[in-house]
Amino acid sequence: MEYGILQVLLVNAKGIRRTNLFGNPSYYVLIQCGTEIRRSKTTKGYRHKAFWNQKFEFEFPFSEWKNLSHLEISIMDDESSNDTGFIGRAIIYLGGLVVEMNDREVIEVHPCPYNVVLEDTTYKGQIKIGINLQRKMHKEIRRQTAQIVETRHNFYSRLFRILKVSWWRALFSCN
Repeated sequence: MEYGILQVLLVNAKGIRRTNLFGNPSYYVLIQCGTEIRRSKTTKGYRHKAFWNQKFEFEFPFSEWKNLSHLEISIMDDESSNDTGFIGRAIIYLGGLVVEMNDREVIEVHPCPYNVVLEDTTYKGQIKIGINLQRKMHKEIRRQTAQIVETRHNFYSRLFRILKVSWWRALFSCN
């Protein structure tokens, strides 16, 4: 059975709303795909800009890909004066990309800016996101291949260790 990997590259955000009165805000991003949520590292914002350059992976069985409609990216402020720390949100619809996956093994969308929507449904700022969709073989086959390689490595390392010890004893024996 096939499964797919959705890789999300979180690059930066610019022109976003500041919530701190003093100092630089600390931004982080929540990325939600289906029922899975990933959290980015926290970064300091400088002059309405924030930089992450971080990659996230979501794995789903290929049968579930048709149910994935969108990717929701929420920008949050760690040091916000309000309770939630919500700055804004960008929604990327994946429907067209999922349809294209039927014909291809890999689809890549280079990082491009998406508008950030505030709570009052106005736009302020942009967040730059890259997307990569890949179709992969079944996980168990990958694990079995890795175990075979690891077993061979263990055999050879043990053999070399035995040979090294026996040569050492033959050359430097005290008898």
